[in-house]
Amino acid sequence: MRISRDVLGTREGPAVREIDARWLMAYAACVGATGPPYLDTARPGGLLAHPLFPVCYEWPLAEAIRAVRFAPEVAARSVHATHDLVLQRLPRPGDRLATVATVVAIEPRPPGAYVLTRYETTDAAGAPVNTTLYGSLHLGVTCDPEPAAGDRDGRDAARAAPSDGPERRGGQRAEEGPAGDPAWAELVEVPAGLAHLYTECARIWNPIHTDRAAALRAGLPDVLLHGTATLALAVTRVLERQGAADAAAVRRVRGRFAAMVRMPGTLRVEGWPETAGGTGRQLAFRVLTADGRPALRDGRLELLPAGAP
Repeated sequence: MRISRDVLGTREGPAVREIDARWLMAYAACVGATGPPYLDTARPGGLLAHPLFPVCYEWPLAEAIRAVRFAPEVAARSVHATHDLVLQRLPRPGDRLATVATVVAIEPRPPGAYVLTRYETTDAAGAPVNTTLYGSLHLGVTCDPEPAAGDRDGRDAARAAPSDGPERRGGQRAEEGPAGDPAWAELVEVPAGLAHLYTECARIWNPIHTDRAAALRAGLPDVLLHGTATLALAVTRVLERQGAADAAAVRRVRGRFAAMVRMPGTLRVEGWPETAGGTGRQLAFRVLTADGRPALRDGRLELLPAGAP
């Protein structure tokens, strides 16, 4: 199986989605964000969206690109590898958002072909809401080894992506954090049906997460939790340590996926003290599986400075 470099530059959209309170609340609840900012529709200032919510309205474009450019057997082997979300603001109930997706990089990795897609979302007035660089690995799939000319940001992001894929082999120990030991850790239970709940609440349908036969056909050992669900669960815990209102201050979320998350199970979210960097505050975190392997590496939240409007 092979991905042609002709896929580079593929563009889909704009896809327009209406954002309502029901969708925002369902997504927040299924990733453990159950405080009043996420669920109280009578709250002054209105509901807060979970920072990972943009994955919900970006997904239809991912499906469209797969349907048009990838053979079914190739698309079925796609797993989430990297995520880099930049928020100009959180989505709000009543928003009418338009998203455009562009494939900006394709590069080989030991586990398969790495494809990087950029999603750009604007509101009804044309103002930017968020931009996402979404990296996926197509396990066991090849692609041309030479980099193509094109989007520099995409090529740079692709080269920064992990080379060991979504499942680390050989029982390797989890990597050290950014600076010494983590300041805190919290266990998160992952029930057997979480992928099914997440699929419906996020409105993201990929059979490898809920259909065991489809997962086995794709070369996976079992159904696995969505990468965005793992990331969202971690972001929820990190923000709880800061105070839920800090969700409105989030401006960037990054992470690299490693070990697959199978269900049922337990995850360990670890976080480091807040540091200053860039244009605001930085929070580093990671997620480990029950046997100590990194499910999510290099997790970063970037927030506005304290007290910023």
